[in-house]
Amino acid sequence: MTPTAFMLKLKTRGGGEVDYKKLREEMVKRQLIPRGINDRRVLDAFLRVEREKFVPSSLREDAYKDFPLSIGEGQTISQPYMAALMTQCLNLRGEEKILEIGTGSGYQTAILALLGWQVYSVERIPSLAEKAKKLLKKMGYDNVKIFVGNGTVGLEQYAPYDRILVTAGAKDIPPPLIQQLAEEGIMVIPVGNAYSQELMVVKKKDGKISSKGVERCVFVPLIGQYGWEEKIE
Repeated sequence: MTPTAFMLKLKTRGGGEVDYKKLREEMVKRQLIPRGINDRRVLDAFLRVEREKFVPSSLREDAYKDFPLSIGEGQTISQPYMAALMTQCLNLRGEEKILEIGTGSGYQTAILALLGWQVYSVERIPSLAEKAKKLLKKMGYDNVKIFVGNGTVGLEQYAPYDRILVTAGAKDIPPPLIQQLAEEGIMVIPVGNAYSQELMVVKKKDGKISSKGVERCVFVPLIGQYGWEEKIE
């Protein structure tokens, strides 16, 4: 798989040009490495994936800054560091079948596509799923399948998964995701209340689950049967 190369420089709001390749390099150097992102494959993926393509055009100049960005429909693209931390916690080696819950704009999906074998991604908002599907196809990520659905029930038809990544905050780990996690598999999921969570690394061995908290975080709520209701009080 060789994703199509896009232009590195695009017009800015002020009419000048931005060197996005340089911004990616600065992001890795100043935001990721100093915070402990040291997996060389992960760092290389974050150098390759053009984050500016996955945010609204009005926010492209902010694509590599150290905070989340809105992508519409009440959803966000995660802060680069948090996306990198979650990816590193998956311990990907290139042969894994991955389930992603929450496609969003498709940025994290693209990272996973570079680092794993096959990515199955579930997005509950049809408009976001369609945009991400078209963009990822255009960019040449041919090992990705995107589905519209309730991510809290996973995607049973392709289970089990070597890795599961949940990009929204859950109040508990959804039982279907535990069931669909393969033996020796790893799941990374934010767990907590609707406004603050702990990033958890969940492992399955001999059919038993163990989990460890990694870092405090804030994600949009995981909506669905085994998550939060649409309206959160």
